[in-house]
Amino acid sequence: MTVPYLHKPKMVATDVDGTLIDEREQVSARTRAAVAALVADGVPFVLATGRPPRWIAPVVAGLAHAPLCVCGNGAVVYDSATDRILESSTLDPAELDWIAGLAERLLPGCGLAAERVGRSAHDAATPQFVSSPEYEHAWLNPDDTRVSRAEVVAAPAIKMLIRVRGAQSADMVTALAPALDGRADITYSTNNGLIEVSAPGVTKASGLATVAERLGVEHAALIAFGDMPNDVPMLELAGHGVAMANAHPAALAAADEVTGTNFEDGVARILERWWS
Repeated sequence: MTVPYLHKPKMVATDVDGTLIDEREQVSARTRAAVAALVADGVPFVLATGRPPRWIAPVVAGLAHAPLCVCGNGAVVYDSATDRILESSTLDPAELDWIAGLAERLLPGCGLAAERVGRSAHDAATPQFVSSPEYEHAWLNPDDTRVSRAEVVAAPAIKMLIRVRGAQSADMVTALAPALDGRADITYSTNNGLIEVSAPGVTKASGLATVAERLGVEHAALIAFGDMPNDVPMLELAGHGVAMANAHPAALAAADEVTGTNFEDGVARILERWWS
């Protein structure tokens, strides 16, 4: 690990689950105060998460601040203050069908799902999450719409989710990634038998780079926080990447520094160097 980052960041980006929020999925009072202080100082605060825009509202409520958000592992830039999708990168139906075929061949018995976006977080005109009958959720998802396999791949999606109950996500990536041959990006945010596939080049780093360009912030002036393999590109992009003590080994290896766990206010501990 390098020495702690000494210059005040010009933008702060953080993952949500396992990083910003605690074990009760809450933003702690200490973290909320640290974020409020940096926002009051005019420093942009950005969420960079695998969550879709429709799952951002509870975090906004916990922060008492509505930030720009990189959602869907980098596929979406979402303005939570105005509830607008600003940019999105999608896999088209032909690519989704090809990926689904690979997954079904290499990961027998897998279930498939697709995450979609419209113009806002809860665009009623666009079914947000659709899954095949074989898909078993790795966590509660009350927004699911069960459809046929053909319907899962019938419309553009910001990511395809592939689930094998009882498997290890890392093993699933090992099986599928070589066959994708660069035609899609693959990652995971839980090791509970769930992997996520996005358009090629789409990662949290690409989404964060888009936001940084919008705001005129150089990558070297960014500080980013994360805990899982889907955070690695972002940790490597930032001038200073910080992993949580509870982080996956890949995130720990990519980070410049390790802070406390997400339930020990690890993010706030670092931010308080400049804002307390």
